[in-house]
Amino acid sequence: MSGVTIHQVAAAAGVSASTVSNVLNGRTDRMQAATLARVEQTIERLSYRPNRAARMLRTGRIKVIGLIVPSVANPFWGSLARELEAIALAEGYHVLLCNSERDPARELKYGEELLADGVSGVVLCSSLPSLEHVEPLLSRGLKMVAFDRTAQAGDPPSLASISVDNAMGAELATRHLLELGHRRLAFVSGSVNSVNRRERLRGFRAALEEAGLDPADAIVWPGADTTEFGDKDAAELGRNAARELLSGPRPPTAFVAINDMCAIGICRGAKDAGRTAGRDVSVVGFDDILLADLFEPPLTTVRQPLTEMAAETFPPRRDRLASAPSAGRSLLIRPRLVVRESTAPVSASVPAQADPQVNAVTGGHGGSGGACCADAAGASPGPGAGSEAVG
Repeated sequence: MSGVTIHQVAAAAGVSASTVSNVLNGRTDRMQAATLARVEQTIERLSYRPNRAARMLRTGRIKVIGLIVPSVANPFWGSLARELEAIALAEGYHVLLCNSERDPARELKYGEELLADGVSGVVLCSSLPSLEHVEPLLSRGLKMVAFDRTAQAGDPPSLASISVDNAMGAELATRHLLELGHRRLAFVSGSVNSVNRRERLRGFRAALEEAGLDPADAIVWPGADTTEFGDKDAAELGRNAARELLSGPRPPTAFVAINDMCAIGICRGAKDAGRTAGRDVSVVGFDDILLADLFEPPLTTVRQPLTEMAAETFPPRRDRLASAPSAGRSLLIRPRLVVRESTAPVSASVPAQADPQVNAVTGGHGGSGGACCADAAGASPGPGAGSEAVG
């Protein structure tokens, strides 16, 4: 039946329109079970669907969340959207997806449009150091969760921040390679002008220092000051980095990539240079996207627990959309190292201690015979070491 109104539902159920409204909006704590069942059955029988535009006019908001990601060209962000949408749908919300390419002006425009359309909750994933560009939106009532970005000095007090511990993840990746005997390592990224990337580079350097290597000796390629993030070009950037470095006079024996797409590009670039990932060179990614396990060789990577992170991301949106503004919170989640086949002990033809210099390379973006995991509590397992299996 089309064109059914809330008043017709109320009349058919023998209740008031406000009772039907309470059912639709989940305000049923004080409602008798028989009344609730009767109203729900009537809504189903009449195929009643609330007028969302009318609801927005009454409440000033709709049950929609905005999700602003850098680029769905990186499958990690598509996976986050899928996880968040599943949780949102279960709570009666929908998700609008926007690609910002980490452009502050673009993020501001999306935020303005979402707020104008009655959306009052946004998950922002660019991880830019400053959120000054969105402060006018927050002052107008937009509620925001910063995803994959730890809280920074000067952040608005209402901002919630949820992130994996990026520094810890990079440390896990770097330690794993050092334990395999590698001493000439390359850190491949893009611009490191985002919070998450800076943290990963910091973790990489911390692991080198812990191993007695001087991070100041690191060679940065082509320069950490580049403003190009390369979210959609991470694979090609990784490929170019591997080609250039492996063709040079002092090639690295192992790579730490800023994300899995970059790592996949490095593996391809190694092949272009006549090397095989997992045999001649080792490569570690970050994120553990679906392709990581399907790629050949299966990619050793740092896993971000997306299901857990998405679940933690949504409750602040739901709670704040339904209540007055409150102080934000910051949550840091532990990553895990997943060891697959793209890493192996340093080749016997390369002296493990012959050259202490470490190459840190930036240029694009967050093994053993079987897959295994290690967390920050202990050292990552080497080839053949027993540990928890990952499917």
